[in-house]
Amino acid sequence: MASVHSFKGTVLSSSLCELGEGISFEAETNTLWWCNILGKALHALDMATGIESIHPLPVMASVVARIDADTQLIGSDKGLFVRNRATGELAPYCELEPGNDGNRSNDGRVHPSGSLWIGTMGRTAADGAGAIYHVSRGVVTRLYDAISIPNSICFSPDAATAYFVDTRGNRLMKVAIDPSTGLPAGQPSVFIDGSADAGGIDGSICDANGHLWNARWGEAALDHYDAAGTFIQRYQLPASRTTCPAFIGNGRIAITSAWEGLDAAGRAADAMAGATFAVDTGAEAKYDPSYRL
Repeated sequence: MASVHSFKGTVLSSSLCELGEGISFEAETNTLWWCNILGKALHALDMATGIESIHPLPVMASVVARIDADTQLIGSDKGLFVRNRATGELAPYCELEPGNDGNRSNDGRVHPSGSLWIGTMGRTAADGAGAIYHVSRGVVTRLYDAISIPNSICFSPDAATAYFVDTRGNRLMKVAIDPSTGLPAGQPSVFIDGSADAGGIDGSICDANGHLWNARWGEAALDHYDAAGTFIQRYQLPASRTTCPAFIGNGRIAITSAWEGLDAAGRAADAMAGATFAVDTGAEAKYDPSYRL
């Protein structure tokens, strides 16, 4: 039987995001970044000092990725932007769905080739309104359509397998991809069938050994699966709507959460909803690469 660990971690940020998402650790600057999608803000936590800064945005950002020491890639409801770190200025890079104002971006991650996988969804999560895209040097390729809530985009350590899920159906998929480009080289198959389980399969990451770590929306949990998709263990968290994990080194994983959809009574009962946490898992980290312009 899989083991369950009660929360013995830390609260990295008590800034309560309506929809915390897109968390990533930048090893080059020892900084943890994440987005508050509905709050239109970019959060940064200096891991050395513990100082958090919050940067207001004119868009609903869901993905933040390193480009270089001066710039970052931002995925949002208005497409992709290059963010100037010093000024915060956003320069348009490319659109994902030109003319479609009914959608916004959601989960995404950079592949070791330097390309980006990113999903879109309806602003009100309409069935099948979204898609998953591959973006390489500004060229946008639609990979999968009729997606309701795209999540769990991550890649195996050898860069030859991609994972993704439509949280509405809760079947986490895997697909062979070209390690040199990040483009699919086969048809997706079911890796983890969570359709009969409680909670939603939200954001995921792969560790250096090919194990998958998933934030389980509604279950206050970070779930651990081995490379074959076998459920190993669960780490409980002090917020029910956990959204996205990121490795932060020394066996630790950071996890964002949300209070989206909770009424006043629900928020009172889930007081840490929207906070960002860390748990010690012993997992060997695999950090996201930089996006290549």
